[in-house]
Formats: sequence, C-alpha cells, structure tokens
Amino acid sequence: MDQQAGQPGIMFWLIWGCVMVFFIASMWKVFTKAGKPGWAAIVPIYNLVVILQIAGKPIWWILLLLIPIVNIVVAVMVYIAFAQAFGKGVGFGLGLAFLSLIFLPILAWGSAEYQGGGSGAPPRMPQMA
Repeated sequence: MDQQAGQPGIMFWLIWGCVMVFFIASMWKVFTKAGKPGWAAIVPIYNLVVILQIAGKPIWWILLLLIPIVNIVVAVMVYIAFAQAFGKGVGFGLGLAFLSLIFLPILAWGSAEYQGGGSGAPPRMPQMA
C-alpha cells in the first residue's frame, strides 16, 4: 500500500519513539540523582510536581503553567531553579527550558550532583545545641 502524501512514515515514528525513550531515560536518571522516584518521569502531571519539588518551587505553580504566556515565564523560572539545584547556572537553566533534549541528558549523565532545594527553597533553621 502506498503512503499518502502528508502522512508520516514508519521511519518517522521509529525515530520519534527512540527520542522519547531517550528523553524519558534522561529524566528518570535526573530524578533518581535528586532522590526522587525515577518512575515519576513517565507519569503525566506528577512529573511536573517532582520537577517543582526539585526546583524548590511550590506545587501550586502547576496552575501557573496552565496560563498562556505566563507559563513560558514560569517554566523558565522553574528550569533555572532546577539547574541551580544541581549546581548549574542560569545559562544552563535557559538551556533546559529551551533545549531540554540536549541539556537534560547532560544533566543526567554528567558529573552534576543534586545539591538540594533550588533557589526557591525555604531557608533552613539553625539547630540548637
């Protein structure tokens, strides 16, 4: 049977599937580096909750991610805090926000270690002796 014009072929779907598996594997690895369950990478909505936790942002920011235009600004802020939680800078956070397919695997399999909290984490209280 001939392929109809304008429809993606089997090769497209094969490549797309491989890219998605690679992206999920990267996210899984990043989550486990941060002490979170890796399987959260494959659960819609919950993976956003985990990203917000790693970034040290409040969970209710998910609502902000549903508002057009605002969601772009909030996503950039979250990814910058996410990068900072792994000891990376603002530039790396912008890379995560706009080129996740490149920067997430670097974070996953690179030498970056989770340092906790992100920039939005509440300050720790000093312990009394």
